[in-house]
Amino acid sequence: MAQRRVVVTGMGAVTPVGCGLASFWEGLCAGRNGIDLITRFDASELKAKLAAEIRDFDPKQYLDAKLVRQTDRCQQYALAAAEQAVTDAGIAGKAAPERFGVYFGSGIGGFETFVSEHSNFLNRGPSRVSPFFITKMISNMSAGQIAIRYGAQGPCLDITTACATGTNAVGEAIRAIRHGYADVMIAGGADAVIHPLSMAGFINCQALTESTDRNAASIPFDKRRNGFVMGEGAGALVLEEYEHAVRRGAHIYAEAAGYGSTCDAYHVTAPDSEAKASSKAIADAFAESGFAGSASEIYINAHGTSTPLNDKTETAAIKRAFGEDTARKLHISSTKSMTGHLLGAAGAVEAIAAVKALETGIIPPTINYQEPDPECDLDITPNTALKTTVSLALSTSLGFGGHNACVAFKHI
Repeated sequence: MAQRRVVVTGMGAVTPVGCGLASFWEGLCAGRNGIDLITRFDASELKAKLAAEIRDFDPKQYLDAKLVRQTDRCQQYALAAAEQAVTDAGIAGKAAPERFGVYFGSGIGGFETFVSEHSNFLNRGPSRVSPFFITKMISNMSAGQIAIRYGAQGPCLDITTACATGTNAVGEAIRAIRHGYADVMIAGGADAVIHPLSMAGFINCQALTESTDRNAASIPFDKRRNGFVMGEGAGALVLEEYEHAVRRGAHIYAEAAGYGSTCDAYHVTAPDSEAKASSKAIADAFAESGFAGSASEIYINAHGTSTPLNDKTETAAIKRAFGEDTARKLHISSTKSMTGHLLGAAGAVEAIAAVKALETGIIPPTINYQEPDPECDLDITPNTALKTTVSLALSTSLGFGGHNACVAFKHI
């Protein structure tokens, strides 16, 4: 059986810099900073005071009141992004149910629900625990809810690979279509864990920045970096078999042309500084794309978390994957400088940014970059968006547990 081509026909984003594809992309190109002091709860006892909260989201724009009550914030973000993507693709009712699938993940799942219902249990007794506790909490339910909403009876999986979740979901969905298991897939990720308990946990494992300056907090590849900023949101892509998309006259953003997935098998939080496995994920996605053009026409949306180890290891991985001379010609940026770290949503949202860069020829910037680090010495598009030719766009993710993933997109 000949390998089938996969294209992107719809996208949706719920992010701290904008809800909706147009708002999200405009925010990135403008260098909009979605990071500020936490408003959702009293953070006075936490060492980390900043987060990238979503401030303009109304779940009732996407869900009826009953479903809002029955879902965690994480699922609401997921359903909203999926609704945007499905509407953008115009796919509703145009895919055979048994050939329509969902790969949608979460790094943590319904965290707010878990904490609130645990409090109910302790303070009010077991009879007062919500009957929706389990379905609001478990991480597979975003995928399940999306499948229910659109009657997608094909393959449906919750992928949970920490910070690589969204990228793995997109990549595995590409493979599902490519190898004939589905014709259409909704793929992406969501997370919503801006909460005192989760923040405390990330603070105590020394992952979050303690900066109180929103313009000096998420600063990927900058020598001053000292931890990431917690974000939240969701990203969804509609992936479709090429001929299926052409037959129905769909708008095609790009071809989903490559995917690489590896594991450091090294440490639960720290990346392997030798970057063997992470570089292979990037190299595999690049090789699979079949791209033979100029390095100066390649854009990489880097994982770029603003942690000391991640950014220098990712720099090493890119150099190892492409060779140092070629790596210096690539366009690279980290949109986490604006969105913070969206955990399980990050890879999906950043894949969308990569597709939009390919479509528009605009490289979104790495904002608030001031002090170069000799260990992070590639072109990271500092501070201002760049208009140029983009013929291949990649998005990389490096997650806790050593999970590495990379997806590649090119013009059809």
